[in-house]
Amino acid sequence: MVNLNESYKFGFEKLEVWQNSIQLSKLIYYLTLSFPKEEIYGLTSQIRRAMISVSSNIAEGSSKNSLKDQARFSEIAFGSLLEVLNQIILAYELSYISEENYIDCRNKIEIISRQLNALRKSQMDRTNK
Repeated sequence: MVNLNESYKFGFEKLEVWQNSIQLSKLIYYLTLSFPKEEIYGLTSQIRRAMISVSSNIAEGSSKNSLKDQARFSEIAFGSLLEVLNQIILAYELSYISEENYIDCRNKIEIISRQLNALRKSQMDRTNK
């Protein structure tokens, strides 16, 4: 297995918000393993895709030359994060996840949302200079 700590890192890999979104993605994958099998093409697939979209849009946005374009991708990532929150709420309401896991996910989502907002604000502020 490749040691990722020793290889070249792209800019997005150094962002704490991206690192946190990857950690939450792994947690979402773990939690959804216990969802009912009939949800495999429903909630399980939807929440996984939405969560992957968060880190993917952070990464893709980092490749854009325009700060305005970068900010747009941060905005899309934020929208996907709220989609994940909605789906976590539903999973909790359906008793697919425990209260402890629900609270943990909500706390992680809150942190990532603040980081995404700060990233987008920074991108927009630098656009206006």
